[in-house]
Amino acid sequence: QVQLVESGGGLVQAGGSLRLSCAASGSTGRFNVMGWYRQAPGKERELVAQIISGVRTTYADSVKGRFTISRDNAKNTLYLLMNSLTPEDTAVYTCTMSGVGYSTWGQGTQVTVSS
Repeated sequence: QVQLVESGGGLVQAGGSLRLSCAASGSTGRFNVMGWYRQAPGKERELVAQIISGVRTTYADSVKGRFTISRDNAKNTLYLLMNSLTPEDTAVYTCTMSGVGYSTWGQGTQVTVSS
């Protein structure tokens, strides 16, 4: 089973940027949908961004224009570039990859944005 490990989270001031990475332990070629979710304390998990078939991307309205999702198949890695961060972006960010009848999730990485 392919395992996912996120990195790149941390503490950043409002207006700053972070790039999250999600490294897969094996080939990502079988996954046609990759995405990032986040969950803030006391809130439901939210889909932040998705990349479908390596081409089509979708974003939550709250992050459009600020976040960019991308994948590097050669490195078996998914990325989330986050710009213009606000305290409302504070959450645990988790990556996921899925194909037909199969999905896998990372453990999550904490992103904290101070005002």
